[in-house]
Amino acid sequence: MADQLGCTMRSHGMVLARLHMYDWIILLLLAVIDGLLNLIEPFHRFVGKDMMTDLRYPLKGNTVPFWAVPIFGIILPWAIFFGIYFKKKNFYDLHHGILGILYSVLITAVITDAIKDGVGRPRPDFFWRCFPDGKDVYDNITTGVICHGEKSVIKEGHKSFPSGHTSWSFAGLGFLAWYLAGKITAFDRRGHIAKLCIVFLPLLIAALVAVSRVDDYWHHWQDVFAGALIGLTVASFCYLQFFPYPFDADAFWPHAYTVQLAEERNSRNANSYSVRPTEIETVNIPGHGGITLRDTLNDVESGSRS
Repeated sequence: MADQLGCTMRSHGMVLARLHMYDWIILLLLAVIDGLLNLIEPFHRFVGKDMMTDLRYPLKGNTVPFWAVPIFGIILPWAIFFGIYFKKKNFYDLHHGILGILYSVLITAVITDAIKDGVGRPRPDFFWRCFPDGKDVYDNITTGVICHGEKSVIKEGHKSFPSGHTSWSFAGLGFLAWYLAGKITAFDRRGHIAKLCIVFLPLLIAALVAVSRVDDYWHHWQDVFAGALIGLTVASFCYLQFFPYPFDADAFWPHAYTVQLAEERNSRNANSYSVRPTEIETVNIPGHGGITLRDTLNDVESGSRS
């Protein structure tokens, strides 16, 4: 059984990989672009002395570390995808689930980091990033800050809007929420509202990540709101690119699998339907002065049955 399963995954995997080769290449390109966006220096928005009132929050660590976001935003959904695959043996569903959520997260990451670099909004704890010793220094003319903190810490301090933790979480867990809604037929019009608890659970986890970013003073509330909006919007587009709406009759499987089944069904119907040739001969009817047509093939079949 294990050997057969491995052979099936390899054979189907090769076919789908070739079919979606350009999708995987562009996915890698998105990862490279996001890496470059994290290397460049963000825009250093003007920060004046009178603005420091809202930027003097304590400099704290992360309640949810950055490395944890891919675990519950990507790895956890993957575990669910594989669990359904081992039960249903549908490689289309597994492949499109993995590809879809990776696109959701990476498109969101590129959008988020591009906006971060372009906006350069200071974080709520910017004062302590700029003046780690608490001794603030300002330009005598512009009253702008003259930072003497660590360069990398100051650079990170200009990346408040939008929240990356939040957008990544909603991109991955938002996709998972759509996926679960389709798998449990949450909108089958039978009124089983308890199913929505399963759908909302990933969104609740993503929302708690967003709240932690405000509690840690790494983001303003507008940052996490925008991050959630970006992540959930991209997740919706990516899911619907591969899967039907959860209230659709074919919501359980991806579009590609449903199309393949329809094509195979039409092919079988076409092969089973054939037109039988009819042999015709003319027969003279004495006394009637005319001819009639007789299906000799039917006569043979009738004779063989009798």
